[in-house]
Amino acid sequence: MISGDLRHGVRASTARSSSARAILSTAAALIAGESRSHPLRALVAVLAIAAGVAMGYAVQLINGAALTELASTVNSLMGNADLEIRGPRTGFDESLYPRIARLADVAAASPVVEVDARIAGRGDVLKLLGVDVFHAGRVTPDLVGRVDNASADRLNLLAPDTVFLSPAALAWTGLKVGDTLTVQVGLRQVALHVAGTLPASGTSVRVGVMDIGAAQWQLERLGTLQRIDIKLKAGVDADAFARQIAAQLPAGVTAVDPRDNAHRTSQLSRAYRANLNVLALVALFTGAFLVFTIQALAALRRRTQFALLRALGVTRRGLVALIVAEGALLGVLGALTGVALGYAVAAAVLHFAGGDLGGGYFEGVRPRVHFDAAAACLFVALGIAAAVLGSIAPALEAARAQPAQALKAGDEETHLKHLHRARSLLGPLVAIGLAVAAARVPAVNGLPLFGYVAVALLLIGGVLAMPYLARTVFDALPRTQHALPQLALAQLAHAPGRAAIGPAGIVASFSLMVAMAIMVSSFRIAVDDWLQLLLPAPLYLRAAPAGDSGFLSESDQATISATPGIARAEFLRSTQITLDMRLPPVALIARPIDPGNPAARLPLTGAPRVPGRDTTPPAWVSEAMADLYRLHVGNRIALPVGGQSVRFVVSGIWRDYARQFGAVVIDEADYRKLTNDTRATDAALWPAHGVTAAQAAARIRERVAGGDRLSFSEPGEIRAASLKIFDRSFAVTYLLEAVAVLIGLFGIGASFGAQALSRTREFGVLRHLGVTRGQIAALLVLEGALVALLGVAAGLVIGTGIAAVLVYVVNPQSFHWTMSLHMPWALVSILASSVVLAAAVTALWSARSALSVDAVRAVRDDW
Repeated sequence: MISGDLRHGVRASTARSSSARAILSTAAALIAGESRSHPLRALVAVLAIAAGVAMGYAVQLINGAALTELASTVNSLMGNADLEIRGPRTGFDESLYPRIARLADVAAASPVVEVDARIAGRGDVLKLLGVDVFHAGRVTPDLVGRVDNASADRLNLLAPDTVFLSPAALAWTGLKVGDTLTVQVGLRQVALHVAGTLPASGTSVRVGVMDIGAAQWQLERLGTLQRIDIKLKAGVDADAFARQIAAQLPAGVTAVDPRDNAHRTSQLSRAYRANLNVLALVALFTGAFLVFTIQALAALRRRTQFALLRALGVTRRGLVALIVAEGALLGVLGALTGVALGYAVAAAVLHFAGGDLGGGYFEGVRPRVHFDAAAACLFVALGIAAAVLGSIAPALEAARAQPAQALKAGDEETHLKHLHRARSLLGPLVAIGLAVAAARVPAVNGLPLFGYVAVALLLIGGVLAMPYLARTVFDALPRTQHALPQLALAQLAHAPGRAAIGPAGIVASFSLMVAMAIMVSSFRIAVDDWLQLLLPAPLYLRAAPAGDSGFLSESDQATISATPGIARAEFLRSTQITLDMRLPPVALIARPIDPGNPAARLPLTGAPRVPGRDTTPPAWVSEAMADLYRLHVGNRIALPVGGQSVRFVVSGIWRDYARQFGAVVIDEADYRKLTNDTRATDAALWPAHGVTAAQAAARIRERVAGGDRLSFSEPGEIRAASLKIFDRSFAVTYLLEAVAVLIGLFGIGASFGAQALSRTREFGVLRHLGVTRGQIAALLVLEGALVALLGVAAGLVIGTGIAAVLVYVVNPQSFHWTMSLHMPWALVSILASSVVLAAAVTALWSARSALSVDAVRAVRDDW
């Protein structure tokens, strides 16, 4: 008895197992059959997911490689240093060093001179460090040069004309040990003998080391240091020691953990990286919606297959699992493809452009790409999640359908009624209302997180509104006496579920195109207008195109001012000061400013402070500085100038699109009185009447010693170069915009092709009524154009809203810059026309299979 029951149970279990295997086999066959029948649609979905994953993973790899290399190099170069006493770029008095070195808690201290030096024949700079090899050996041994030739004189470490270069510096300069490195100091050139290399393990950062005395003499930094590296005695807490000595340090000089330098550098690019990652996620969201569109239309086309499976015993849950598994498979393929593409893109960018992503944040760092398994898993999971998310709604709707009804013809619109409800705008209005509310929330830890949420909600609201808009608009359009337009309008008005799929895909992609176009155009126009206000002189001069080793001495300035043909010359001194060690430095600019009319030299954002009887010197701060340090016109601010804390009054706020973490302008006379620093880095020149800019530049080169090393530019050239840098910074944004265009166009083709196939019976009936294939093709072209027009109109509205969030919320919260919104009508018109034309053409091209079906065969299955 027991044995019989056992045999019966085994047979039942075997039968269930065979049934499950049969169902799984059937499901796999359906998935494989769909992919074989429509490989292009599957490929579009895979590429849409891959695009978002690739961009996000590439951004992560590039920045991760740059930051990792920077941190490892800093750690290597800093050796055993526990603290770093760092001052402004102009340095601090070297008398501070013996006071620090004699403190009881200090085991060793190493003074350092640090200069970003311009190298002859190079547009970029080389960081030169001057160290005392006897002290550096105890604190930062990797900064002690290594004499590679055993026969070389070890005294080269102390020679006044030798330098030791890192491997990256040697590779960058193309020099080898024994060659000569030529450095610009002021307007003269200094020749340094390459005596050896540095043992530092960081091989991607360019650096050279000299004897400290030689550096102070040769680089004209006598009596000053830029930093002191400290090794504390065992058991001394570094943070407590830093707080203890803070009162003994001059204004603008602070004690910090040297390993925080990499963190502060990463702060420069954090907002830029975050925005690029969000753009990648938006592309991924667009891909998820495209998967939804493809899956919804695939489910519509296969509704009879699913109904048959249900009739044969497949449960609703099993059907949902089947469709979601199909979407997940697309997600897996897309995510893995995206990771591979992202790695390739990252490797190419790091090889050809460096690690700054076009933003200029890691110049001089040439890291190598390394596979990041954790980031890869994260982006693979995001890609799969996006595909699964796009498959859930079609799967639930397919499972909800009644098998008996779904087996009948003409059930297509019923199948879509739950996916696209066209009765109310309540859902879209709620999403848009939440987007407006999110846009008003301040930044979180310096990032516009709620601004990103607002962008997502606007996209969702626009997509949700399409069924209602499709039904309302197409129903309201006037009817004609012509049969084909009447058929097209009737189809679109009375099948809103089907009509909404096409424009919803267009809205998702076209709104992104419009938003990116408006944001980039607004920023570009703002930068151009800013440069025109900031560059009033006909000619500009710079001592060196980069770095701080080139400068104009007082005698150079006098010679330039006295040059025949120069009516007026204004000189500018630019350096850096630190106000908050948690943030990157602030630019300090000293230039002639009329307190009564500062707008003549600065692009002010509002009314300046009117000078009164107050003797406090004025300062004009940039928008970024005002935002970061909570400053307003009339506030008092202490600036470390000349080794002392000097009180200034904020007399105005000006736009500055060049410095993300702030700049402050003070009058040149105030700066020279406080610092006794008479050097200048730039000059604005007004040639006399009848003298051209080229003639003025030639005369100055002849009269000034070292004039051939001066860099001259006219305002038009500076604007062109600046806009070129701007376009380079937005290169990744342009790429993402191009991806959005391609995804949108492929989505249109997939959407109309699937709809055309689902309407094969309808076309067969029309053929029986005498409608020709050409007329049906014209009908499809008209439908495609009308649907695209609706999607473009809605996408223009939603895209403008997203652009407003980007311009007025994301940009100020990310970069602390403000600008006006400008609509690039020409570009938007071209994009809109292209999308409408592409929709019409792809609607026809994608429907060619449906049009090729014989009229009798098309209707014979109409049960």
